[in-house]
Amino acid sequence: MITVTPKAAEQIKTMQREQSLAGKALRVYVDAGGCSGMEYGMAFDEKKPDDVIAVQDGVEVVVDPMSLNFLKGSTIDYMDSLQGTGFKINNPNVHSTCGCGRSFN
Repeated sequence: MITVTPKAAEQIKTMQREQSLAGKALRVYVDAGGCSGMEYGMAFDEKKPDDVIAVQDGVEVVVDPMSLNFLKGSTIDYMDSLQGTGFKINNPNVHSTCGCGRSFN
């Protein structure tokens, strides 16, 4: 399914604590949009009956079946560098991306 790096897991847990979101899972999804056709999204959300659920390093990640088709084998990492701070999805299924890294084909 999707792998969450230890650094990303720590950041997710920190965000859950700071925003009082205990019990909510991290939803990772793909939606139409962006300059390359498809766009990643992440939000804390309730689980839905058809979600695929994975637990890693104490973090629960949920993905809907349609998004899973695009995200299989992906890794979520957290970057904190001069080039920017935030989550990065490394997706082996991507053919091309735009400059922002959030949109793909």
